[in-house]
Amino acid sequence: MFSTNDTGPVADAIKQHWVDTRLPAGLRPYARLARWERPIGWWLLLWPCWWSAALAAVAAGNGWPNPWHLLLFFIGAVAMRGAGCTYNDIVDVDIDAQVERTRSRPIPAGQVTKTQAKIFLVLQSLVGLAVLLQFNTFSIGLGIISLVPVAIYPFMKRFTNWPQLFLGLAFSWGALMGWAAVFGSLSWAPVCLYLGGIAWTIGYDTIYAHQDKEDDALVGVKSTARLFGEWTKLALVVLYLVASILFALAAAFADAGPAAFTGIAIGLIHLGWQVTVLDIDDADQCLKLFRSNSKYGWIIFAGFSADALIGWMV
Repeated sequence: MFSTNDTGPVADAIKQHWVDTRLPAGLRPYARLARWERPIGWWLLLWPCWWSAALAAVAAGNGWPNPWHLLLFFIGAVAMRGAGCTYNDIVDVDIDAQVERTRSRPIPAGQVTKTQAKIFLVLQSLVGLAVLLQFNTFSIGLGIISLVPVAIYPFMKRFTNWPQLFLGLAFSWGALMGWAAVFGSLSWAPVCLYLGGIAWTIGYDTIYAHQDKEDDALVGVKSTARLFGEWTKLALVVLYLVASILFALAAAFADAGPAAFTGIAIGLIHLGWQVTVLDIDDADQCLKLFRSNSKYGWIIFAGFSADALIGWMV
């Protein structure tokens, strides 16, 4: 199964990452399929899970999010983000081969075959399943349903200008899972958190998509970056305001206190900074701003977690 055709790192990967310097050559293409050398992806998948777990702690009167749940979500995010990227690369191999930034990915670069990638996809999915089975029955069913947006997302760029919306449906699903893992049900708090996560995802992935807009236009790939064009900053203002309002509603429904809302406010300042400095024609800057959303995740999580602790102490 292991490939030895290591033709080098992917174009937009973190330089000199341990995947490219320390892993055996035969394993590197699989690590690249899973995007281990680009951890921002699993952070963005993980944050809604951790936010939801922290918000559930607030609502339940616990002093902190369940540490076991946080660990499970971390393992699950790494595994399922890797599985999702592998699936995406299998589906998009012909498109990736035509785009400058993606033609160095393992399948179009000839580092692994489609069959090898499919085997790796199954292995990662089994890890994700093992994690999912640690939760309650309601959460297991909810996790299985999440496979629907995951399955359809890679095809959306062929048919709609809103593939980022479908990415949001998949990547924000953890906003439901963290709450369900604690309560075995859903309420308005996780639903608002989920909807806010979708708006946030559309925003940050629009910034990301501006890296490829010229190549996308040539090969016929659609995106909100191409749709918004010169109106991108205005669109981001709307998306980030909507996300922040929905996060505030989620906190209110969870009966959160000032720390949670302070985190949301500080997070909005960070998002406003992204919009202010954004240059949609600077691909390197777009990538840096996209990656900065990991900091935004920490801000929201810190606010929710601090609120849980304060509420428990008083």
